[in-house]
Amino acid sequence: MKALIYIPVFNQIAELPRVLVEIAAEKLDDVDFLLVNNGSSDGSEELIRNAGHPYIDLPRNRGVGHSYIEALDWALPKDYVLFGAMAGNGKMLASEVPRLLAPLREGRADYVTGSRFLSGGDSPNLPSFRKNTIPIVNRIVWLTTGQRVTDATNGFRAFRLDLMRRATFDWHAEWLYTYGFEYFLYAKALRAKNVRCIEVPTTMRYPPKGQRYSKIRPGRDWVAMLQPWVRARVTPGGFR
Repeated sequence: MKALIYIPVFNQIAELPRVLVEIAAEKLDDVDFLLVNNGSSDGSEELIRNAGHPYIDLPRNRGVGHSYIEALDWALPKDYVLFGAMAGNGKMLASEVPRLLAPLREGRADYVTGSRFLSGGDSPNLPSFRKNTIPIVNRIVWLTTGQRVTDATNGFRAFRLDLMRRATFDWHAEWLYTYGFEYFLYAKALRAKNVRCIEVPTTMRYPPKGQRYSKIRPGRDWVAMLQPWVRARVTPGGFR
């Protein structure tokens, strides 16, 4: 089962070198990494072009959801069976990619997401704001999908690429171009009776207190992250 891990990058010249070193150190069989330059202008774009991995060069940042969609469209005509996502900011560990893919390879799941809160997971330097708000999001997920999860906002995910071919909803809709895409897709998977979703323990590492840890903007981006859970409930369609 050949896998593709998508890594979106937007102006992450400080973090991207570490990510590339860690990827190279793993030497994973049957796993490719697709770097997506999401309109960077800080030198990240040059690192991506010279890293030796397949890449997509987007001229401007239309949102991380848009880059996600572009990556899926790139992968679908090729021979990949599994598709995953990890951040380009160094929060996730390349060494844990096999742990994320294992339930898919073993036929135990169709959609897998990491959890820093399961036994075996970790979250060094987790900001207090995240620690306090993630349980709230988990509850919203339960109310809108009927499924209980421990770490709904964790972006370390992988799934069978065939899910996108089976989708009967419009996953190219422009409203999904921001942070909404991955949460809408996850919500649809959680609601589907024919999609097996599980969590596995993973690490989410943060920089020391006082350093910027996210590009998420208060207000507008929070709405973009929360509305997909509600819209997935009222939007027709699922997976064939």
